[in-house]
Amino acid sequence: MAFSIDVHNHRLAAWAASTAARASKLCRFPVQEGVAILEDSGFSSDFGLENLPFPLDLQKVHREWRKAVLKAAKKRDLPFTHGVAAKLINCYLKVRFVCGGHQDDERVACLHPPIDRILFDGLIAADVGGNKKEWRRLRNIAWSKFSPTQYEEVIDLIKKSIPGAPLWTIEEYWGGHQ
Repeated sequence: MAFSIDVHNHRLAAWAASTAARASKLCRFPVQEGVAILEDSGFSSDFGLENLPFPLDLQKVHREWRKAVLKAAKKRDLPFTHGVAAKLINCYLKVRFVCGGHQDDERVACLHPPIDRILFDGLIAADVGGNKKEWRRLRNIAWSKFSPTQYEEVIDLIKKSIPGAPLWTIEEYWGGHQ
């Protein structure tokens, strides 16, 4: 594979996603394993903007992406949950597309943000959407333990809390950059 900006972007996104997703004490793995899981699941340097689903299809496609990641992780005897799979996918897509200059594309605006305790803490402190009690309840489950239903509940609550806004804007409340 010839080195190109797409390869370079993929490598950075896969590294960042693997580093973030392995933060859970319940699921530690080397960055190389995270990169291989992403690539086995179809996230490669060839995965471009044209591969993103339109907003109405994202929930179904995201569920399929998570299943593919879970399958690839299982082959490596890694205890991934839907929460860990989502974190790997969402961080990857964030770096590739949201922070890659495509933030105004409707397919990118609906991409799920990475979910973690730091985000929940910010959402609780700001009582985003008037949903402090729900944010606290979901934080206490722990992102790395999320079932498919719990993960999708978080995404639905984000949509409800910032109606019409690109989902990446919820990360205004993520304090991990400080």
